[in-house]
Amino acid sequence: MFLTISTTGDPERPATDLGFLLHKHPGKAQAFSTSYGTAHVLYPEADAERCTAALLLEVDAVTLVRRGRGKGRGGAPDAALAQYVNDRPYAASSLLAVALSAVFSSAMRGVCKARPELPGQPLPLRIEVPALPARGGSALVGRLFEPLGWTVTAEPVPLDTEFPQWGDSRYVRLVLEADTLTLAEALRHLYVLLPVLDDAKHYWVAADEVDKLLRAGEGWLPGHPEQKLITSRYLTRRWSLTREAMERLELVRLAEADDSEVEEIDNAVGEDSESEEKPTPLAVQRRDAIVAALRASGAARVLDLGCGQGQLVQELLRNPAFTEIVGLDVSMRALTIASRRLKLDRMGERQAARVKLMQGSLSYTDKRLKGYDAAVLSEVIEHLDLPRLPALEYAVFGAARPRTVLVTTPNVEYNVRWESLPAGHVRHGDHRFEWTREEFRGWAAGVAERHGYEVEFVPVGPDDPEVGPPTQMAVFVTVDKKTVDEKTVDEKKGAEAA
Repeated sequence: MFLTISTTGDPERPATDLGFLLHKHPGKAQAFSTSYGTAHVLYPEADAERCTAALLLEVDAVTLVRRGRGKGRGGAPDAALAQYVNDRPYAASSLLAVALSAVFSSAMRGVCKARPELPGQPLPLRIEVPALPARGGSALVGRLFEPLGWTVTAEPVPLDTEFPQWGDSRYVRLVLEADTLTLAEALRHLYVLLPVLDDAKHYWVAADEVDKLLRAGEGWLPGHPEQKLITSRYLTRRWSLTREAMERLELVRLAEADDSEVEEIDNAVGEDSESEEKPTPLAVQRRDAIVAALRASGAARVLDLGCGQGQLVQELLRNPAFTEIVGLDVSMRALTIASRRLKLDRMGERQAARVKLMQGSLSYTDKRLKGYDAAVLSEVIEHLDLPRLPALEYAVFGAARPRTVLVTTPNVEYNVRWESLPAGHVRHGDHRFEWTREEFRGWAAGVAERHGYEVEFVPVGPDDPEVGPPTQMAVFVTVDKKTVDEKTVDEKKGAEAA
């Protein structure tokens, strides 16, 4: 993966000033570690008349698979070969954009302490990208770069020069030329538009990507004629993030048109204005109740059994009291999403040591689950067929046997309070059953008796006096053997006295 940045100069304004702007000495070849390989910066030519800086990114294919499983094109868990055989090491993509940001971060911000007058000066620039994936072809490349002041040459790369009848590939050889742009502007254009043209990212796009887009797009994105396409593709078509970005860009456009600040435009509601509080979602209330119960139990090592997309694992990670958190799910797709949500590929070593995601089924005993302080089955049991519940019961309460087990499940009696739920329907199409409070208590009491636990019940959500709470939670705690023996002795004495 390769990119060059060239400029020209004269004795009064030497081209080697490019080294000051990039904060990389033209006389050295330097290497920088990135999340997915090594970035090399070198200067094939450097004199007063012409200077070229080259960025070469060596992608470690194995690291890309291990740290980015399921991300970007060719990363699906069921496409084993495509994870290793793809265009990531060769074609410009979000990998190169991230390397640009990491290696030339000061240049992208327009900072040069040694020569503070340089960043604001336009340069005669020529940028070459030998292999750029362009979903939309050469025409789209022109529509993206030309409004920004670039002269664009996007030469399609044939699929095979030996077989011209096969036509062109989706790759182009890109050359950008301009003499009215600063280096910082050029780098920000590349940072946004390389992944937009590739139309794929190698990492999970979270809410902070909106801030990254707006920072890099400051000064040019609000008025770009392809603003909507750029925003949608950059945020991988996540509609909620795209909508947020478009709304913020519109505020910027209005502020610029009115020659005022964004804060002056976005003042419909003052900071101290009263507003109606939004109700806390039931899922949030459920996680809060689980975390409170776990903290009350004193648990440090916790299992999230049936962790799904990792929302509870993410919440537990925020609390340092939980030193080890394991998420287990039968679905590899869910685990892939959980890994993206948690940003495991970008997590620090100390934080990463606290969390582990594993594939496994709760219908079978699993020696990996033994020895933990607590286990959580949050909205899990209702997804199993009733005949399979005894297997789950033994795997968790009999074999793994954590000191504390939390089980939450919907209360079917509360369904009449959901206006949007048709009568007789369960809350989710995959629910095999939904229990009344009496049915859940009966099952939980039987489990506790069979496996040496005590159980108490906690309402989650508003506790309706007629139909109870929307979610019911059972808190199982192992019964100390000495306590059990004493209880048995007392019962025998009571029987003898009678």
